[in-house]
Amino acid sequence: MRLTTLLDSLNEGSTGSLPMRSDMQLGQDDLTEAERFDRLVATLIPCREYDAELWFAESTAEVELAKSLCAECPVREGCLAGAVERREPWGVWGGEVFVGGIVVPRKRGRGRPRKDESSAA
Repeated sequence: MRLTTLLDSLNEGSTGSLPMRSDMQLGQDDLTEAERFDRLVATLIPCREYDAELWFAESTAEVELAKSLCAECPVREGCLAGAVERREPWGVWGGEVFVGGIVVPRKRGRGRPRKDESSAA
């Protein structure tokens, strides 16, 4: 899904101008349409709003936080599809964890793996 299509659907029924937060109103006359679009996107997509390092974290807890933030992202499906197509080497993309270019159910912590998954409890 193209991002412009997404934003058009969000603005459906409006006068056609892009909605902006009050802190974005300052100096809006100085901004181009592309800059206004980028600012709007930054408020809708978690990976643009939070620190990007979160999506490439080593800590399992941080990776799970990134996955939970992706859950409500409006471009999640497109992000995941693009990451699969590009075979992203690692990180959280579209709410899924990639390791070595493939999706894995969860990120395993550093260190020696357990011999038996039942001992994980």
